[in-house]
Amino acid sequence: MKPEFFDTQKQSSHTPRAILVGVEAQQNSGAPVGDSLDELAGLAETAHYDPVATLTQRLTTIHPKTYLGSGKVEELEQAVKHHEAEIVIFDETLSPAQTRNLEKLLKCNVVDRPWIILEIFSDHARTSEAKTQVELARLKYALPRLTRMWGHLSRQRGGIGMRDVGETQIQLDRRMIRDQISKLTKKLSRIHKEKQTQRKSRQTAYQVALVGYTNVGKSTLMNCLTGADTLVENKLFATLDATVRKVKKNFPYPILLADTVGLIDKLPHDLVASFKSTLDEVRNANLLVHVIDISHPHYRRQMTTAESVLNELGVHDTPTVRVFNKIDQLENGNDLEEMRRLYPDAVFVSCHRQTGMAELRQAIVDHYEARLVPYQVELAYTRSDLIPEIRKHALVVDQQYHNNAVTLDLRIWPHHKARLMELLNGYA
Repeated sequence: MKPEFFDTQKQSSHTPRAILVGVEAQQNSGAPVGDSLDELAGLAETAHYDPVATLTQRLTTIHPKTYLGSGKVEELEQAVKHHEAEIVIFDETLSPAQTRNLEKLLKCNVVDRPWIILEIFSDHARTSEAKTQVELARLKYALPRLTRMWGHLSRQRGGIGMRDVGETQIQLDRRMIRDQISKLTKKLSRIHKEKQTQRKSRQTAYQVALVGYTNVGKSTLMNCLTGADTLVENKLFATLDATVRKVKKNFPYPILLADTVGLIDKLPHDLVASFKSTLDEVRNANLLVHVIDISHPHYRRQMTTAESVLNELGVHDTPTVRVFNKIDQLENGNDLEEMRRLYPDAVFVSCHRQTGMAELRQAIVDHYEARLVPYQVELAYTRSDLIPEIRKHALVVDQQYHNNAVTLDLRIWPHHKARLMELLNGYA
């Protein structure tokens, strides 16, 4: 039987009441505590909790035992009683000891932001790969926190020669979890190899990855560009699996578009590691399309956070097109003109109204053509029927007609050279 800690499914239709806790520390260079708590409230609601109150504290140093100062812990204890809260959610990462100490004092469940994100991912995982990735991250997160689940057993002392039942159970449970982590790691390794094989077969195509903060409209944009039916929901982390589709609408070149998992501030490191296979779609892309929700009040912070995470993934040198989505939701037209002035190289679109799609397609085409290399082919007139096939693999810049042959000046995607040579040799 699994410990209760692992059961993220609520046992009834009752929505647990939650108190949100944010800390403004001197060394914290992230979002203002108020903005971050607003986002935490959205995460809590997505994870099926009911935020009933918030509490904040400015700290110069983190309390090693309870994270908060003693006075603020007392205030939090009173808030829990007053609101009859069943769970307290911290916006920061708590150590296992801090979680245990706070639960003893508050007499309710205490979790942190990483665990809430893991709950959401677990709830939204649909494919075998996504479920494996999330489960691995959850187990890694839970392993050092097991003692709080079995602490009550450590008081069950036996007679002379009897071992501590609680400690024994903890050791057994840790072994079980480590074994499960090992199995899931091996399973993900196999999945990663399969994905690598699939990606190798796509190397001849120009690969574009949609990236950005969660819930900015990446999946909707994917559908606009490809005609696909990718899941679109107005909630955080609706898409966990990378979806790859060929762009067919008004594109002259073979281009593959990948919709990737949304990014967020303070994304758990174990989750990033587990989603290596999915995030490899970003690492292997020839072009990133960074989608930003221009209507969001904190779009600048979301944009900066996404760029920071992308830098951590090692893709800071990959060419990027910024796409500001949801321009139809801007109330003031002057705001849009100001944004165009601030970001002259960006593309402004509305997926809802299909506005700006032609400009975005052209931006992708321009980046593609900038990577083309010159190549020249000479064809006898008897082989001129190959020209339509050649156009499928290269851009014909010029055609020069001679007595017995035609010379084609081409610009070609480097990976297509081998395929073009196969085509020409096949008709030798």
